[in-house]
Amino acid sequence: MPMDLERVHPQLRRMARRAPRMNVESGIARGLARFATRRLMRPARVPGVTVRDVVDGDARLRLYTPQEPSGSGLVWIHGGGMVIGAPRQDDRFCAETAAELGVVIASADYRMAPEHPFPAPQHDCLAVWTWLQRHAEELGVDPARVAVGGGSAGGGLAASIVAALHDAGGPRPAAQWLLYPMLDDRTAARRDLDAIDNFVWNNEANRFGWGALLLGTARPGDDAVPPAASPARRQDLAGLPPTWIGVGDIDLFHDEDVDHARRLEAAGVPVALAVLAGAPHGFETLGADTEVVREFVTRAREWLREALDG
Repeated sequence: MPMDLERVHPQLRRMARRAPRMNVESGIARGLARFATRRLMRPARVPGVTVRDVVDGDARLRLYTPQEPSGSGLVWIHGGGMVIGAPRQDDRFCAETAAELGVVIASADYRMAPEHPFPAPQHDCLAVWTWLQRHAEELGVDPARVAVGGGSAGGGLAASIVAALHDAGGPRPAAQWLLYPMLDDRTAARRDLDAIDNFVWNNEANRFGWGALLLGTARPGDDAVPPAASPARRQDLAGLPPTWIGVGDIDLFHDEDVDHARRLEAAGVPVALAVLAGAPHGFETLGADTEVVREFVTRAREWLREALDG
């Protein structure tokens, strides 16, 4: 039975009622969703921002270039539970962020599970980071002022590659910007959460998404799941960059996101945790025109501006 609509913020109830629910376990449904986000969604047209697709070796991305660049950059990673989605679904968000902050955004077009399980998505996102670093000068970007961010599954992938870059010892992100990130496979293993049936993304879908990503490696909740795939399992968080985490309090990922923020803070990482009351998963996209979401996104962008200007 779906979650009680009374728990949803009044401005977001219409969004919650109309939010799409799909059977991600169906290969046909996933194929249709992928086609729709890649081919049927209208491209964003935001004044002052040029948008183009780039394929260069392993790097596949959608590039948002503002007319008045600030010298900062962002690798952005779209969501979709690891199994659906495409950069175009975040066109408006990325283009408006580029215009408002003057940030050059490289939105990763990564391969998806279960056809391409871990570590393929992480590999593809790292390739976009490398591409942006390599082309920073021609794009007017300071390589030391590049953040990594993402929403939902993209937030989990962002956290994964930030940790990988930290461990590699080379150029590191200036910040990580995580919107309702999918961080912990152990949430999917909790059968008691199935009964809550959260709006937009529930735990049954979550279990399939994690199972698809971990295919051939482990099952969600197993001790063998590597931290490189499930960033909430990483023990040593010291030295990671300043982090912003935003999530709604009725989102399936709320508890794992709040826990991760507290662990980062305990490790000495500067953290800003923003919890939006009554916000289901996907509120930034599905409720983009509501006042409460606009205010939330404005504060999030201000944090990113300060982190990249700092």
